[in-house]
Amino acid sequence: MEPDDLPRAEFAFPGPLRDKLVTAILSGAKTATSALLVGYERANEPLPEVGQRSAVVDSEDRRVAVIELTEVRVVRLADVDLQHALDEGEGDESVAQWRAGHEAFWHSAEVRAELGDPGFTVDDDTLVLAQRFRLVHTV
Repeated sequence: MEPDDLPRAEFAFPGPLRDKLVTAILSGAKTATSALLVGYERANEPLPEVGQRSAVVDSEDRRVAVIELTEVRVVRLADVDLQHALDEGEGDESVAQWRAGHEAFWHSAEVRAELGDPGFTVDDDTLVLAQRFRLVHTV
């Protein structure tokens, strides 16, 4: 499949964080990601499945790579393990550091607006979609 025929994989929102994440994907440092299950539920979107391919888009909305999901798990936020945190390729060295960064993002005005809940917060029992992927090719 050509990248233009694939669904889009958007990491964070356009800007510095997306640029950092896309760079990590292209370098092979990022092979995992996390999303809030509630985001899929509120958008009425099906959960991603193993084997699904998507085109990674950069902040300029260009398709820059194709990734393929190799693992999809729903876990409690408190159960995200160190290996997953490391494989996200964002430089975190502990689960606590990973969680602090993700909580800051998930509590941001942009995420709260996307969820339609200005007071949204996460806790230990918040369900997270932990995904692993492989870089198929760059565009």
